[in-house]
Amino acid sequence: MKTTIAQGTKSLHNEMKEWMNHMHQYPELALQETETAKYIAEKVKSFGFDVAEGIGKTGIVASMTVGSGNKSIGLRADFDALPIQEVNNLEYKSKVEGKAHLCGHDGHTTMLLGAAKYLSQTKNFNGTVRLIFQPAEETMEGGPAMIQDGLFEKFPVDAVYGMHNMPGLETGKLYFREGETMAAVDNWEIELTGKGSHGSMPELGIDPIVCGSGLVMALQTIVSRNVSPWQNSVVSVGAFLSGNAGNVVPQNAVLRLSIRNMDPALREMVLNKIRSITKAQAEAFNCQYEIREGIPGAVLVNTPANTHWAADVARDVFGDDKVDDMLHPFMGSEDFAFMLQKKEGAYCMIGNGDTPMVHHPQYIFNQEILPLGAAYWAGLTEAYLK
Repeated sequence: MKTTIAQGTKSLHNEMKEWMNHMHQYPELALQETETAKYIAEKVKSFGFDVAEGIGKTGIVASMTVGSGNKSIGLRADFDALPIQEVNNLEYKSKVEGKAHLCGHDGHTTMLLGAAKYLSQTKNFNGTVRLIFQPAEETMEGGPAMIQDGLFEKFPVDAVYGMHNMPGLETGKLYFREGETMAAVDNWEIELTGKGSHGSMPELGIDPIVCGSGLVMALQTIVSRNVSPWQNSVVSVGAFLSGNAGNVVPQNAVLRLSIRNMDPALREMVLNKIRSITKAQAEAFNCQYEIREGIPGAVLVNTPANTHWAADVARDVFGDDKVDDMLHPFMGSEDFAFMLQKKEGAYCMIGNGDTPMVHHPQYIFNQEILPLGAAYWAGLTEAYLK
C-alpha cells in the first residue's frame, strides 16, 4: 500500500498546486465562503462523487460508495480564511484586501481533493467514504452548524478524522496524540461604558480606557495566581478598541478575549473569574459593563483506539520515521472537537517545516506536503474500507 498510494498522490502534485493557488487568491471568511464552496463542489462532482451542498450554510459533503461494504469513514477539511492582510510575495498571493488563507485551510482542502481524485481513480476500497468540507473553523461555528444541520444523520459515518498543518514540526511528518489534544476556546467581548468628556476635563467624565487598562492587567492574574503550573490555561486580550483622538475621553471601550483551557472544571473557574473581575473593575471605576460570551468551547479529545490505528496506517504509508505518536498538547483550538463529541476518531498534525506560525502575515503553507496529506487520507480510507 505504501508505494502505490504515495506514488499515486505524488502524480497529482502539480494539479493540487493549481487548486490551492486558486483558493489562496480568492479567500473568503467564515460562513461567507460561497465561491470557494462552489469551486470545491465542482471539483468533487467531476471526480464522480455524490455531492450535497449547503450543509451548515456553506458546508459540503461528498460521498462515494464502492462495492457492498457497509462501513463508512468521514474525512474532514476546513476552507475558511482569516481577516488578516497577507505580507508575502507569492505568485498566488491573496487578491482580496485584508483577507488571506494564513492558517492553511486552502492546503487542507486541497489535500482532501487530492485524496478524492486518487480514490475515484483507484476505487481500492469496499464501503463508503465521505469527504466533509467544513466552513467557519476560525470562528468555531462551522462544525456545530454542520452537526446541527444533520451531518451525521444524513451522512452516517463510523468514525471521523481530521488533520492540520503545523509550522515548527518536521516537514511532512505526521504527529498523533490520544486523549486531550487541543484546548477549548471561548471568544468573549467585554464592553465598558463610561462618560465622554473633553480631554482637558477628565474630572467631568468616566474614562473607560483607564478602566479597561486596569481590567487587562487584572485578567492576567487569573492564570498566574489561580491556575497550577501543572495545568494549562491561557487568557489573552487580543484587541482593545476605544477612542479616536488624544483630546477626547471616549464613551466606550471594547476588549476582545481569547480564553483557552484543557480541563472542563478549570475552564469554568477561569470563566467565572473573568466575570467577577470584570464586575469588580467596572464598579471600581464607575463604569457600566457588558460581557458578550461567544460559542462555548470544547476540548478536542482523540479516541485512543482510533488514534493508534491512524498512526499505524500512517506508518504503513510513509514508514516509521515519518510518524510521531507522542505529540504534546496544543493550546490552539479546533471546532473538529464538536465532531469528536459525536463520533469516535482522531485529529493529527502534519509538519509544515520552518515557516512563520499560522495566523502570521507571512505564514506560507508548504506545498510540498500536499501529496503527503492526500496519501494519508487515501491510506485511511483503503485501510478502513478493506
